[in-house]
Amino acid sequence: MIVVHHLADSRSQRLLWLLEELGLDYQVKRYERDPKTYLAPKALKALHPLGKAPLLQDGDILLAETGAIVEYLIDTYDTGGHLHPLRGTPAGRQFTFWMHYAEGSAMPPLLLKLVFSQLPNRAPALMRPVVKAIAAKANAGFIDPQMQTHFRFIEDSLAQTGWFAGANFSAADVMMSFALEAAATRGLDLAHFPNIARFLNAIHARPAYTAALAKGGDYAYAPKN
Repeated sequence: MIVVHHLADSRSQRLLWLLEELGLDYQVKRYERDPKTYLAPKALKALHPLGKAPLLQDGDILLAETGAIVEYLIDTYDTGGHLHPLRGTPAGRQFTFWMHYAEGSAMPPLLLKLVFSQLPNRAPALMRPVVKAIAAKANAGFIDPQMQTHFRFIEDSLAQTGWFAGANFSAADVMMSFALEAAATRGLDLAHFPNIARFLNAIHARPAYTAALAKGGDYAYAPKN
């Protein structure tokens, strides 16, 4: 039995969705974030030295890192090639690019945005005005322009088919989902990014996405009814 060690409001929601798309049986062990630090609980340290989610257990195999887990699931269980284009084709090369881009390029500006937004609240009271000014300068001078560059690139890339790797939905779309959902909650004006908005609407309408939400529990980035 596949077991997903699933952290609330995290990247690991993508794994539940992918498992639903693959039609696999699995169990979810859900962990809640520390209410003060918003970090993963120490219980995950007992499973993996990094102490982070997601983790996937498949028999004797324990895997970390979302991208590596997605590749394992695709290589092991998507034998019909339904969720990945044929390797060596133009769509296959796009698939590989977006699988790596999702965490390697799309997420760092979003993480910086989150960190700098929290810095003033965590600074000593006397230092907060200075820290707030530094955070504002970092956002205006670097983080926000980087986000605009990346999300304009993503917007243009979705223009042809609405998906990231060729004409059909694939695991690359699953990998890219978290960055776009997170961006939509952190100030990305979807009115200026209609292709991203259409992509989010399309994935949220998939039955497997809905089934994953039911199994994984509350998810802050899910569409609000």
